[in-house]
Amino acid sequence: METRPRVILAETAGFCFGVDRAVRMTYDLLSANRRVATLGPLIHNPQVVEDLRSKGVCAISGAAEVEPGMTVVIRAHGVPPGVIDALRDAQATVVDATCPFVQKIHRIVESPCDGVWIAGDASHPEVEGIRGCCKAPSTVFANAQNLEELLADDPDISRKEITVVAQTTFSVEEWKKCKKILKKLCTNAKIFDTICNATQDRQSEAAALAQKADAMVVVGGRHSSNTAKLFAVCSENCPTYLVEQASELREIDFSGCSLIGVTAGASTPAGIIKEVHKTMSEIMENSAIEVEQTAPAAVAEEVKDAEPAKSIDEMEFSEALEESLKSMSTDQKVKGVVMGFSPTEIQVDIGRKHAGFVPLEEYSNDPNADPQKELKIGDEIDLIIMKTNDAEGTVMLSKKRFDSAKAWNEVMEGETDGAIFEGTVTDVIKGGVLVQTQGIRVFVPASLATESRNQPLEDLLRTKVRLRIIEVNKQRKRAVGSIKAVLREERKEKADAFWAQAAVGQVYQGTVKSLTSYGAFVDIGGVDGMVHISELSWKRIKHPSDVLKVGDVIEVYIKGLDDEKKKISLGYRKAEDNPWEILRRDYPVDSVVDAEIVGMTTFGAFARVIPGIDGLIHISQIANRHIEKPQDELSIGQTVKVKITGIDFDKKRVSLSIRALLDPMEKSEADEAPAEEAAPAEEAAPVEEAAPVEEAAPVEEAAPVEEAAPAEEAPAAEAPAAE
Repeated sequence: METRPRVILAETAGFCFGVDRAVRMTYDLLSANRRVATLGPLIHNPQVVEDLRSKGVCAISGAAEVEPGMTVVIRAHGVPPGVIDALRDAQATVVDATCPFVQKIHRIVESPCDGVWIAGDASHPEVEGIRGCCKAPSTVFANAQNLEELLADDPDISRKEITVVAQTTFSVEEWKKCKKILKKLCTNAKIFDTICNATQDRQSEAAALAQKADAMVVVGGRHSSNTAKLFAVCSENCPTYLVEQASELREIDFSGCSLIGVTAGASTPAGIIKEVHKTMSEIMENSAIEVEQTAPAAVAEEVKDAEPAKSIDEMEFSEALEESLKSMSTDQKVKGVVMGFSPTEIQVDIGRKHAGFVPLEEYSNDPNADPQKELKIGDEIDLIIMKTNDAEGTVMLSKKRFDSAKAWNEVMEGETDGAIFEGTVTDVIKGGVLVQTQGIRVFVPASLATESRNQPLEDLLRTKVRLRIIEVNKQRKRAVGSIKAVLREERKEKADAFWAQAAVGQVYQGTVKSLTSYGAFVDIGGVDGMVHISELSWKRIKHPSDVLKVGDVIEVYIKGLDDEKKKISLGYRKAEDNPWEILRRDYPVDSVVDAEIVGMTTFGAFARVIPGIDGLIHISQIANRHIEKPQDELSIGQTVKVKITGIDFDKKRVSLSIRALLDPMEKSEADEAPAEEAAPAEEAAPVEEAAPVEEAAPVEEAAPVEEAAPAEEAPAAEAPAAE
């Protein structure tokens, strides 16, 4: 049996969303009995333009041609803002039918930059409109070769911050070449992929169809940029014919063709596409042809030998479209263009006759997300079909479910590629925590949730974390992650960076992580260092907790580094806080201070001059008369006024006197003692002070204050007789 030739119609043939929208708006205005004009030909299709002219729609070239009461439609190509302002100044009612994809380009080129580069046809109305919106000088290039030539003429182009966009109907393959050149030569370029998704789909599908067809027929206006690109794409793969009307097909020889592909430009009405099918059926072997159409243009149908052309003749294109919509299944992924907002939903256009809408609860997994702040009219979003209502002509869609499905795929890939995910800990459950990442819940076992086992899981609740996926159950759609793995990697990176530049004397803000009996461990940014107890204070302390607590943020400096053992010694107390430096600066000899009695011995009393320094009041310097013991005049905790009579900074000793401040007239001969009997400063008992790091004795072994200066250390002539 001889194989019959077939004709396959491309799925995306016919009006694109933007053109369809502009045409519908114009016909709706006619239905409302408005006096309508279009700024230039509405679309690049002579049949549609002629039909509109016959219904009273005229094409004007500017504001000078506006007549009273006229409504002017801005075509899908768009115009600069000044043109619309001029039309309104001429008292015209302006209806803007600019394609949302073109409006998006207008917003992009309005941003400040050093220059705007546009891929496209400089004489095309869309490109002219884009250039009119630019806030910076604009340059148009037709292809990759033209781009290279223009870039070569500007020696400073690599340093300029330029914005690059493409005409919505620009060749997808040529755009890829242009982007490679731009990324190589223009390091500061911001490149925006502005080719319409319908254009990309149409060109990709046409190329795929042309690769397996013996011939291609491209239906559309010869002045249409979109149609011209389709013709070029198909011509690279097989003989291709461009026709504006079905009658032109009779001049083409299709003999020897077993498969003929048909596609149509974005400005081609459904009626012309239907007529092309009909004519091809009549031409080829008395209609003995198998005709195929892929949804949504029509339902694939084989034509019977007895009635070869009946299905095409009797089925209107709009009916075929409606038939195709019935095949739209739940969970089908589509792209939608935002058309408007209401208090309960987002209106979108998915390129079908059905009106699309996204309920607000189906917009995002984030309950605080506001679509009106995150989206603009004309933005394109990915959606999943939830429900189709043919009776009402609506399609309910969900962005949230699309995002979740995409996120789940990324989570599954993350198990093998080791990607890091960011999320929020939403629950603490038995054995671990749950982390919400991109709408997916990931279980993290307790042993992998924190860097330290001692850290309570409750501390993680409602915090942002980073994790890796370590196990995925595809059937049950469950994933297991590890926060600890990321924390360890980050800590290692920080440690490597620290040791690469660390030097003694560097100052850090650190966080106290733990305390021991001999010091405090401080995190200084990915690495831990230790502050010895002797470095925590200038006075003796029993435990680091006397000065710090876990979680304190303190300023420390590096005292020592051990590269081999990776140990860091930190200092905390500052030189300017050294009490002996304060004494040297603020309390010279002969200063009078209020001092607190802190200790007693048989030969005198110790008084606190300033925190960290105690001085000795020899028994002979306590009163104007002879006393048996210091307790006769003084008591622990008592505050007395004393005079500093001597300081030995080398031996860290201070001599004090109460007697030097008493009235000399009160002295009695019997009680007066020779001046030379006073204990010299260098023989005074040592005051309480912190030992140097290398000599620091354990706190529990330090002698109490009262025992700091034994009686036998006092000069024999001044020490009272033992009782």
